[in-house]
Amino acid sequence: MPPADLAWMLAAFALVLLMFPGLALFYGGMLDGRNALNMFMMVMGSLAVTSVVYVLFVHGLVVGDSVGGLGLIGDPLPFLDGSVYTADDGSDSAYWAAFYTLFAAISIGIVASGAAGRMRFGAWLLFAVLWVVLVYAPLAHWVFTFSDEESGYVGGWIRNVLELHDYAGGTAVHMNAGAAALALALVLGPRRAPAGRPHNLSLVLLGAGFLFFGWIGFNGGTAAGANFLAGYVTFTTLLAALAGSLGFMLVERIRDGQATTLGFATGLIAGLVGITPAADAVTPVGSVVLGFVTAIVVAWAITWKRRHKIDDSFDAFAVHGIGGIVGAYFVVLFGAASAPAGIAGVLFGGDPLLVVRETVAIVVTCVYSFGVTYAIAWVMDRVRPIRVSERVEADGLDRGLHAETAYEFDRV
Repeated sequence: MPPADLAWMLAAFALVLLMFPGLALFYGGMLDGRNALNMFMMVMGSLAVTSVVYVLFVHGLVVGDSVGGLGLIGDPLPFLDGSVYTADDGSDSAYWAAFYTLFAAISIGIVASGAAGRMRFGAWLLFAVLWVVLVYAPLAHWVFTFSDEESGYVGGWIRNVLELHDYAGGTAVHMNAGAAALALALVLGPRRAPAGRPHNLSLVLLGAGFLFFGWIGFNGGTAAGANFLAGYVTFTTLLAALAGSLGFMLVERIRDGQATTLGFATGLIAGLVGITPAADAVTPVGSVVLGFVTAIVVAWAITWKRRHKIDDSFDAFAVHGIGGIVGAYFVVLFGAASAPAGIAGVLFGGDPLLVVRETVAIVVTCVYSFGVTYAIAWVMDRVRPIRVSERVEADGLDRGLHAETAYEFDRV
């Protein structure tokens, strides 16, 4: 990797790493003050266990040559002895393994939305390992791994058979995590006490800022170097995020009469989710429309979840699941041939089969993620209950599971 490219990619890696404390603050601030530290532990703990299992064998499942040429799962065997990472052959395998580790870890971190305030910490760590292996790895292989006819290397079927265009993880990361959070929330059931208002909106906004900062590395780093594409997707990411904040606040103003800081932060994240699969496929003006529309659809999806009394605490299904779907359809409907991806959307004269292929990819992603996640959580719960006791839930998981508190309540 040329020095300039390496410098940018290392910076992108650092930016993505910042998303983890950002997600912990974003989620923790939206809980009550008795569970804030537990949420930090869930997000950072999942980063820790994911990093270990990913480097041991999951990276091979994701990027390895498809077993049997079927495009279903990669072959981990060539990665087990670590020689792939130590070879200085210009492939930069060690860097890409580290970068993709963060993609896997942020995906399971988002899933914590479905378990906030009611899941045992040990059960969460085991669930995270199983989920990364059984849910994330196959989906990431299907979506991220390209085939190479010259070498005979076979990649994932969604990428190479359906020819899905997903720039940086709208399917394998966001739709996947959103559907999984919904499944986990249904297995655990709602919290016993009604969810209160966010205990610290300052933490929420700080976390949203860190996520915004890190998303530049997430999308910009996917460009694989200091090049035109990195600059272009940084621009579209910026525009979609801020348009999303405006779209969500507009909905709040019309619906509730007031725009809120929480709405600004939620719309910001919705815009970022929407642009992730489409960052290189839409024009800058298209990215503004994408962010605005995604936030409006997400705002509706959040009210749908509440009507059905599903305790997906931080709306991962609405923000990441539905938001990712909106962004994916923007690629095939509003893609611009002049953008770097060169995809003409159906509304601009593109192939109508794009919509069919995109729909198949979305349905398969969501059904697989929801079904396997539900099965993992259900089986774990039958072996040993994964939910904390009623007393621990009432006292707060910070004190009950970690013997700590974020705030000295006894002194108040």
